[in-house]
Amino acid sequence: MTGLSRRATLGAGSSLLLAQGLGSATGAIADHGPAPRPGARRRSRISRGTRLVHADLHNHTLMSDGDGDPARAFASMRSAGLDVAALTDHATLSEHLLGDVLAGLLPPEYRDVAGLTRSDWARTKRLADQADQDGRFTALRGFEWSEPLIGHVNVWFTEHYVDVLQAGLMQPLLEWLRREPGLVLDGGAGGLAGFNHPGREPGRFQEFHYDPRVRRQVVSLEMFNRGDDYLFEGYADGRTSPLVACLNAGWRTGITGVTDEHGTDWGHPEGKGRTGLWVAEHSRAGVKRAMLQRRFFATRTSGLRVDATARTPGGRWVRMGGRLPMRRGVVTIRLDLARDPSWVGRPLTVQVLRPGRAVPEVVRVKEFEVGPVVRLRVRVDEADGDWLLLRIADPTQPNATPGPAGHPGNDLGVAYTSPWWIAPQRT
Repeated sequence: MTGLSRRATLGAGSSLLLAQGLGSATGAIADHGPAPRPGARRRSRISRGTRLVHADLHNHTLMSDGDGDPARAFASMRSAGLDVAALTDHATLSEHLLGDVLAGLLPPEYRDVAGLTRSDWARTKRLADQADQDGRFTALRGFEWSEPLIGHVNVWFTEHYVDVLQAGLMQPLLEWLRREPGLVLDGGAGGLAGFNHPGREPGRFQEFHYDPRVRRQVVSLEMFNRGDDYLFEGYADGRTSPLVACLNAGWRTGITGVTDEHGTDWGHPEGKGRTGLWVAEHSRAGVKRAMLQRRFFATRTSGLRVDATARTPGGRWVRMGGRLPMRRGVVTIRLDLARDPSWVGRPLTVQVLRPGRAVPEVVRVKEFEVGPVVRLRVRVDEADGDWLLLRIADPTQPNATPGPAGHPGNDLGVAYTSPWWIAPQRT
């Protein structure tokens, strides 16, 4: 029997944690069978030394605004074929002193909400430790720092969690991520963080407020959340692409897909976001290393394998998430994409995305059929911006959240690689 979430018992008066509904599934990604479909082999055809694991790094339970019993979450995700899973219930104003002191002064978005408590945080650890099994299933404890107007941030691999310390500001969270835990103040040094459903909240992380001191720790940007592609989120209202805003601000985030599950069927519905991680070791330590190296991709298709490498003019192959030690020249890219026999021969496109002012520039589009490794070449110049990444799309179906007329991103997104960064000097 499922209980009521805290938000449900508080009523509909608060919009802090308002969940966005999953849009109608498309034919390219919809398959609502009860059992996970078999996926591609876990070894890359273009890289060595790592193995693919499928992950869902953003999920909720009755401990915040979800509907499901947290004791069932990890087993559900494991039964869905996931190898790595995290519980990330909301951390809000609910337990921090400001939540009481400012209750009469804050706008409605900040009132009548509840998130993690200390006992919930301890329980999440117990559940994750019970489910974690090296080599077979990696269970993570995390939390979602939830500021209702500027955005939500997932945090993993920390001993403590933190509520919103100062409404309307990102810097207190970033300072907390830098701080070593002590006897008086806790901190999140050693933890990793990522921007969630970017652009859903109007402040957009204070336009992706940048602090170079935590650039290494802020590892991810969600492009697929539930069934939605966030590439052009807000574009219809005159906003820039969240992808462009984040990466042009200086952040070096990889790209993730997540379920952001608030129901009771964690991991099972096909068509929701998930992340593929390339790990040298299937353990918490191995997952953390892969996240730090941005060695992961986003998709909405279970069992998909995506790996990509780029060769600089000097002849060095670099995996997605890495640094291209060059200023300008022709980059040769290899893409390994596979799913199962039913995908062989499926027509797709690979798009090379580069920095733009409002939306990413697509400097190359190549049509291909799923099967052999895809190869393409593209000329890049550091003067045009320091990042590039691949977007794989289905040209037969539309992106439900389109951008400018004629933009290749208006085709349905299948996957995103993490970026490469053009950086002649190590930074």
